[in-house]
Amino acid sequence: MNEAVRIDTQIGTERQLRIDLAAAFRLAARFGWNEAVANHFSAAVSPDGKQFLINPRWRHFSLVKASELLLLDADDKSAMQRRDAPDPSAWSIHSAIHREVPHARVVLHLHPPHATALAGLKDPSIKPIDQNTARFYNRMGIDLSFGGIATEEAEGERIARTVGNHSTVMMGNHGVTVMAETVAEAFDEMYYLERAAQTMILAYSTGQPLSIMSDELAEQTAHEWDTYKGAELAHFEQMKTILDAEDGSYAD
Repeated sequence: MNEAVRIDTQIGTERQLRIDLAAAFRLAARFGWNEAVANHFSAAVSPDGKQFLINPRWRHFSLVKASELLLLDADDKSAMQRRDAPDPSAWSIHSAIHREVPHARVVLHLHPPHATALAGLKDPSIKPIDQNTARFYNRMGIDLSFGGIATEEAEGERIARTVGNHSTVMMGNHGVTVMAETVAEAFDEMYYLERAAQTMILAYSTGQPLSIMSDELAEQTAHEWDTYKGAELAHFEQMKTILDAEDGSYAD
C-alpha cells in the first residue's frame, strides 16, 4: 500500500469510527444508561491503540456529534493542559487502558442503573440464571478495589491492570467497562450486560432462591452465544437506522 492510499484509508477509518462512536453515545442516552454529563467512550485510531477518540468534557450523550470527538494520545500527558481538555476521569481511565491494554480498541465506561446497582453488592457477579446472564459466565472480570473517583493517573493505571485479558469488567462500587474490537461489538456487549444486570436485580428482589445453572450448562450456553456474533453487527446497524430516521445529526 502506497503512502497516499494508507493516509486515505486512515482518514476513512477514523471518520467511520467517529460516526459509530457518536451513534453509541446517542443510543446509550436513548436507553438511559448515561449519567448526567459524566461517563465516557473511546475508540483507538492508531495501530498501537495509543491515539484515540473520546467524548468532549461534560457533553451530554444525547448531543454528541462525530466531528466534536477529541483525538488524544495516551502518551501525551499535556492533554489535560489543552483548552479543550477532556474530563479528568476520562483521561485517567481511557489513556491508561489504551496505553496498557492492546485488545481494547473500543472502550465503553458507564454507570447504567442495573449494572451499577449490582456493582454495589458485596457479590457483584452475574449468576447464570437465564441465557443472557449465562453469556457472561467465566467471561467477566470483577474489580473489588475501588479507589475513589478516577481523577488521578494512579487509579486509571490500577483499573488498566485489573482489566488484564478481560473484555468486560464489573467495577465494584463504581460501574462497568466493556472493551471490544469494534464499536458495534462493544455496544452489543454493554446492551446485554445491562439486561443481564436488570435480570439479576429483579430476581434478587423477589427474595426467592436463584435457580442457577450447572457449570456445564452455563458454559455450554455461554459458548452458544458465539453462534450469534453476526447479530452484534446487525443490532448496531439496525439501531443506527433508527437514529438516522429520527435524528441523524450524530454523524455531523
